[in-house]
Amino acid sequence: MSVGTQSAWLEGLTIPEVLDRTLDLFGTRDALIFPLLSLRWTYQQFAAQVDQAARGLMALGIHRGEHVAIWSTNLPEWIVLQFATARIGAVLVTINPAYRAHELEYVLRQSDAVLLVLTDRFKSSDYIGMLAEVCPEVVQNSGTAPARHGGFRSIEFPKLRQVVTIKGNPPPAATTWQQMLKLGNAVPLEEVRAVTFQLSPTDPINIQYTSGTTGFPKAAMLSHRNLLLNVFYSGQCQSLSERDRICIPVPFYHCFGCVLGTLMSMVYGAAMVVPAESFEPGATLDAIKQERCTSLYGVPTMFIAELNDPTLAGRDINSLRTGIMAGSPCPIETMRSVVDMLGCREITIGYGQTEASPIITQTRIDDPLELRVHTVGRPLPGLEVKIVNPTSFSREPTGERSAGSSVGENQPGELCARGHCVMLGYYNDPQATAEAIDAEGWLHTGDLAICLPNGSYKITGRIKDMVIRGGENIYPREIEEFLFTHPAVEQAAVVGVPDAKFGEELCAWIKLKAGFVAESAIGSGSASIPPFSRDAESAERSAAAITPDQIRDFCRAKFAKYKVPHYVKFVTEFPQTVTGKIQKFKIREQMCNELGLKEQETA
Repeated sequence: MSVGTQSAWLEGLTIPEVLDRTLDLFGTRDALIFPLLSLRWTYQQFAAQVDQAARGLMALGIHRGEHVAIWSTNLPEWIVLQFATARIGAVLVTINPAYRAHELEYVLRQSDAVLLVLTDRFKSSDYIGMLAEVCPEVVQNSGTAPARHGGFRSIEFPKLRQVVTIKGNPPPAATTWQQMLKLGNAVPLEEVRAVTFQLSPTDPINIQYTSGTTGFPKAAMLSHRNLLLNVFYSGQCQSLSERDRICIPVPFYHCFGCVLGTLMSMVYGAAMVVPAESFEPGATLDAIKQERCTSLYGVPTMFIAELNDPTLAGRDINSLRTGIMAGSPCPIETMRSVVDMLGCREITIGYGQTEASPIITQTRIDDPLELRVHTVGRPLPGLEVKIVNPTSFSREPTGERSAGSSVGENQPGELCARGHCVMLGYYNDPQATAEAIDAEGWLHTGDLAICLPNGSYKITGRIKDMVIRGGENIYPREIEEFLFTHPAVEQAAVVGVPDAKFGEELCAWIKLKAGFVAESAIGSGSASIPPFSRDAESAERSAAAITPDQIRDFCRAKFAKYKVPHYVKFVTEFPQTVTGKIQKFKIREQMCNELGLKEQETA
């Protein structure tokens, strides 16, 4: 399939203009389906909900360019708000539902949000309680009824003046979602349309916070054009059309959910199928079967959970055709299983980051399987990608970052991208923006990669994840991919930990498949034990306990000595973000604590 041969018809349009086009073309087709809520809307019904919410926002006094934050799990109102804010030019600020009170406090202050929309609770998270903790004014009855410019005043958050609750009992100074919709009756739809007409494709429309591992997250500003062109070309890579039904188990707060999921569905007139409030492998498989989904999204950990769900074998999910696996490195064995066991024969691998709206490179549905399991594909149309020597950066007299020198094919370096995907910048953080985007407009991703002779790219790790042991550069992903070929390994993560002699040593965390047991939780050393069989059949017959030394011997058959993990720890779970990314910095911290290592010793 030649991606990019079809012109980007949405160039020059805004998100609400594209929604209007989709409504005209596919108004009677399914738009949004929440099976567990028995909710099913056509695009006509969905657009009506969006318009009413937009009127409600204007009734609350929300203006073009103001920031509206949402703190919620995957609920219908989340998607409606996404398109309602776009219709009136307000900037949607997405807040991670895993955040706690101090993180909420940071985002509300840093984002300059004037309105917070939130759910009441989910599992152990009491969202209204945490809001009351950081903003006590919201639980104090101000005596001000909701009105066109009503609300409350906060000492800590001077910009915040409104709170809307999606469900549950609202605090005294807040209003409910339904009350907001009712207030919208006082705002003529023509008034909303007049605002839509004034919007520009280059206006910021979304602020997403990076999931950074150190310090506070940064607020990436994305425009209508950033997002629309990204999903258009990414959808071409999947050969999407209005006939597709996209299963979206990934969280909405992240680019994967609200850009590649909901926004892409709208651009192509496809159906959005949302299995549950948060990821559940069983509910996801149920939704695929019941709604005959053709496309499935997820990070590798989600696909692994679906593949290991005990009910998978008895399900009819042969409707699946394509999808996107992204968010973190994809184990080769997982990719093959997704094709063979889930039936996603045209699954694609996407690579990018929030600052890139998010996709930079992607495989195509007709790429050979070997290319789809070994690379992250080629750049989307309209994007330039280069690999630069990460040690060649310099600062211009203005303080801006210079581009750095390019390296040749098959040479490792930092992947940089330029074009329509690059964010507008970090909100209220010009210094961080200058560090991320150089003087020539190149976004520096912080990811190590190589460009292959066929034009595809292979990600070899993060610059900050690279382990330097005794002067040797080690890329953990290479070792992780090999560990996934071991018949007993379900999941693996490799990090560097401090070492007095070599600067750093490798540590592997391993989760075993069902039916295998660990002989010890952690071990180091080099005792000679016969290598564990790579043959799955013989492994099942032996049913022997797995030891750290067997894992190391397995690696010795493939790698030089310096790449063999010194520490091997068997675990039942990994520290993860809401999107399923393994948080390696937490693994490193835990190992330092367990082993009595000092982080400052790291070379």
